[in-house]
Amino acid sequence: MPDVTIASPVAVMTPPSKPAAPTPAAASPAPGTKLKTSAFKVPGEGSSVTISVVTVVALVALWFIVTNMGWVKPLFLPTPQAVFQQFYEYLTGQANDKPLWQHFLASMFRVFSAFLLACVTAIPVGIAMGMSRFWRGIFDPPLEFYRPLPPLAYLPLIIIWFGIDELPKVLLIFLSCFAPLALAARSGMRSASQEQINAAYSMGASYMQVIRHVILPSALPDILVGMRIAIGFGWTTLVAAEMVAANMGLGQMVLNASNFLRTDIVIMGIIVIGVVAYLFDLLMRWLERRLVPWKGRM
Repeated sequence: MPDVTIASPVAVMTPPSKPAAPTPAAASPAPGTKLKTSAFKVPGEGSSVTISVVTVVALVALWFIVTNMGWVKPLFLPTPQAVFQQFYEYLTGQANDKPLWQHFLASMFRVFSAFLLACVTAIPVGIAMGMSRFWRGIFDPPLEFYRPLPPLAYLPLIIIWFGIDELPKVLLIFLSCFAPLALAARSGMRSASQEQINAAYSMGASYMQVIRHVILPSALPDILVGMRIAIGFGWTTLVAAEMVAANMGLGQMVLNASNFLRTDIVIMGIIVIGVVAYLFDLLMRWLERRLVPWKGRM
């Protein structure tokens, strides 16, 4: 039998390959940046702060040009400088009137005491109207009757019934805040879907647990919107409320200045009232983002 020679295997040494270059990781978003999870455009998305600032600057510039060029008489539209001068005099107590902070505090007390009282009463009424046909039948007719009425329509009755102290002023603002809050709470009680309610019942929840854990959280966005609308109505009614023998308040300051054709003081008071109302609206928007972060995402 012929000899068979088996060749020993030769180990082939291959040079070590270079490690693959690491794939660059995606740049991490800046802190606070909202991640976009869809390629589709959502209606109304994006910040409008820059546009709002440009709009305000353009309006003030137009006001400055129109008044300083003499196109409008100062009686009808004073210059921004005159309005700012009145603001400075009221702020520092140099005006022939009470300082601005006294007017401001008097108006804040009337508006926010009426608003808080409306929140305490109107929201439970709206919840009861949304949950029970009995309470809806009781509160719906008077609410729908007085809601469209302007405050000046029933102001004389309030003066006859309650006098001219602080009560009629607060009551007038309270009535203007009550209706939108109650109707918003009533509408919010229908926000929870029937599937959510049935799912809670199937898991053993009681009637009150369904209201507390399902219906009320669903109604909270509508209630917060109602609060924003109500405080706007409150500030709108402020001037009418302070017509009732008031000696302090932003509305009283504006009314008193209008009697003497002091347009610069009138515009200054209007700007202060508008800015305070806008700041409170911004506060309510911030509360919405904190309390109901799911709003608009379901």
